[in-house]
Amino acid sequence: MRITFTSYSNCSDFSVEPHLSEETVRKNLSQLQSLNEKLTKTLQKIRPEPDLEELKRIYQHKDVTLDPDTAHPNLILSDDGKQVRYGDKKQKRPDNPKRFDKYIDVLGQEGFSGRFYYEVQVRGKIEWSLGVVKESVDRKGEIILAPQNGFWILIMRNGNKYTACAEHPDSLTLREKPQKVGVFVDYEEGQVSFYDVEARSHIYSYNGQSFTGNLYPFFSPGLNDEGKNSAALIITPVSNTE
Repeated sequence: MRITFTSYSNCSDFSVEPHLSEETVRKNLSQLQSLNEKLTKTLQKIRPEPDLEELKRIYQHKDVTLDPDTAHPNLILSDDGKQVRYGDKKQKRPDNPKRFDKYIDVLGQEGFSGRFYYEVQVRGKIEWSLGVVKESVDRKGEIILAPQNGFWILIMRNGNKYTACAEHPDSLTLREKPQKVGVFVDYEEGQVSFYDVEARSHIYSYNGQSFTGNLYPFFSPGLNDEGKNSAALIITPVSNTE
C-alpha cells in the first residue's frame, strides 16, 4: 500500500485568519481531527505485525485454564481444565450469570491485561472459535461476535473457511490449515493477533481497539457433526524455538 503525504511549505500555509468566525474555526479543527483519526487507522493497518518467535521469547506466556462456571452445559471439560469438547448430552451444571446458555462457549478462568500470549491445538477439527472477550459480554441468548460487543474472535467453519469477526466480518484465505493457533494481546496498543504456530505465520490482527477491564480467553469447539468434529480444543504449553 502506498501513502502520499502532502506537506505545507511553511507555517503560513495552514493558519487561522483573524476574521474567521468561531464556528468556522471549530469546523476546521473538527475536519483536521477527523483526518488525523483516519490517517492513524491507516497506519495501524499497515504497520508490521510482531514476529511470532519474538513474541514467545519476550512476552509473558499465560497459564490458561477453562472456567467450568462459564461453560455451556453441553461442553465437556477435562479435569485439568486444558481441554474442551462438545458432548451430545447436557451436563448437570447449575445455572448462573456467568454461564453461556445458548452458544457452546467457555471462557478462561482468569482475566488478563497487559501483554499476554497462549496457544491452542485445533488439530482434527472442522469447526472452532477462539479469541478474547470482555468480562461484561452477554452470556445469555443471542450473541453477536463483534468488537463493539466485546468479542475479538477468529472462527473456522466447514474445515477451511476462516473469518475474523470484525465490525464488518473479514473472510481470510490461508495457505495452510493451522494445527495450533497462537493468540497474542497487547492491551495498551489495542491489538489482538492470531498466528499459525507451526507455520510461524501471522493470520489476522484486530488493531486500534480500546479495552476496559480484564480480557478473558474465549473457546468454542463447535458441534460434533456426527463425529467429524469430535476432537477437543487443547490449551498447550508454549515452547520457545530458536
